[in-house]
Amino acid sequence: MIKLNINLSERSYPIYITTDYSELGKSLHSARLTGKMVLITDTNVEKYQADLCLEALRGYDCEVHKFVIPAGEKSKKLETISEIYKFLIDLKLDRNATLIALGGGVVGDITGFAAATFLRGVNFVQIPTSLLAQSDSSVGGKVGVDFNGSKNIIGAFYQPRFVYINVNSLKTLPKRELQSGLAEVVKHGIIQDPDFFEYIDYNTNKIFSFDEGVLQYLAKINCSIKGNVVEKDEKESGIRANLNFGHTIGHAIETVMNFELLHGECVALGMVGAFKMAQYLEIVEEDLVDKVKDTLRKIGLPVRLDDIDADKVYNQMFFDKKVKGNKLTFILPRKRIGEVIQCTVDDEKLIKKVISDLA
Repeated sequence: MIKLNINLSERSYPIYITTDYSELGKSLHSARLTGKMVLITDTNVEKYQADLCLEALRGYDCEVHKFVIPAGEKSKKLETISEIYKFLIDLKLDRNATLIALGGGVVGDITGFAAATFLRGVNFVQIPTSLLAQSDSSVGGKVGVDFNGSKNIIGAFYQPRFVYINVNSLKTLPKRELQSGLAEVVKHGIIQDPDFFEYIDYNTNKIFSFDEGVLQYLAKINCSIKGNVVEKDEKESGIRANLNFGHTIGHAIETVMNFELLHGECVALGMVGAFKMAQYLEIVEEDLVDKVKDTLRKIGLPVRLDDIDADKVYNQMFFDKKVKGNKLTFILPRKRIGEVIQCTVDDEKLIKKVISDLA
């Protein structure tokens, strides 16, 4: 089992990377979690992972309950949180209780937000089962829900007690979900680690054949990159914004498309948009744009979107919680893979051209 630490003073926590659930009880013991536990999962993950995880939890000799939400982004709303609150109240939980998120990013965000707000904060554990969650959303403490058509507009920063990554849970994912998760993996290489970017490109076939060594290495490097950024900027006041590379356009596309595209697919489109914008601003050369597009295509991620509505996407971008002073901030590549800069761009014509180019 690989162990990493996220160092945030009294909010520090470990990340465990392994190939099954056999060490879960030991991890709970190390975190000194002894109260009632509620496993929150979704209808998809329940079929494949819940029984194995519950078996490991019950082996720890604790009182465990399960709450299942409908799978998908449309569950990421305050109504779902309300149903969780009712369930927790009926169980008469106290502040020693622990909410355990078993699932992808949606389950993690919902469970974390419920944990942050119920009784003003109960223990929270992340067990991410999707590549998107294992590489990105389970680390860093961002939790929340969508509201009134805006993604993640209501939420909090609330760190888990630990993150437990079983890389073999990825075997139950549809290929499209695995491809979507790889968008965030590629993003980490682009913003900080050119060697990691090349590793992903070179080992794509091994990723899709679920090579345990490759998957554990992906998780380790991803969590190290994101953890390092979070340690420097927990509340996203500076460098952590670099993790939003591809998200300014990506989130807007995701909302305008009514979440018909997966998050990682939208991030892939957003990354292409960021490279195109950097090209127009003469920050990068066209061959670098093509290099990134080739890697995304190799993975099976979209680099274009037919009939994209540039006006709708542009207008939606201003509902992003990262907008400041009604100005859009973009994270753009700088010269080479592994370097990015933050830019405020208020050229409406340029932004719409970049969005239109995605068609």
